[in-house]
Amino acid sequence: MHCAVAEQDGMLVGMVHYIFHRSCWTAGDYVYLQDLFASPEQRGKGMGRALIDYVYATAEAKGASRVHWLTHETNTDAMHLYDKIADKSSFVQHRKLI
Repeated sequence: MHCAVAEQDGMLVGMVHYIFHRSCWTAGDYVYLQDLFASPEQRGKGMGRALIDYVYATAEAKGASRVHWLTHETNTDAMHLYDKIADKSSFVQHRKLI
């Protein structure tokens, strides 16, 4: 698991967690962007995009073939950004909690 943070005036104002994992479908690993957070005061100012761009650059530098993440269907503010910087998958997630 990896983490990158955003600071402003010495204060932590954003962070992203991401995980490299193998895939049966491609030669390069995938990168799962697990958490993205920007402080409420920073939202809409480009920090989320900068953190995702950091993950994109890291994934590319390590030879990964894809960055992917999940978003709750009610998180429409975040999806406005995501729709600009990534392709929406046609997959539906199924899960069983253990």
